[in-house]
Amino acid sequence: MDSRNSGKKFTVVGTDIDEVKRLNSQSGLSYNEVKTLLARKLMNKYPE
Repeated sequence: MDSRNSGKKFTVVGTDIDEVKRLNSQSGLSYNEVKTLLARKLMNKYPE
């Protein structure tokens, strides 16, 4: 085992899981966050 990678989690093909999570957290809104935001804006525009 390479000592530089100790403690890191990798998929079977070698993807660094923590790096993917870090990059995803910096990428902006998720699909579900966008849906929620649009639904709230729509409800504010057209209240019942």
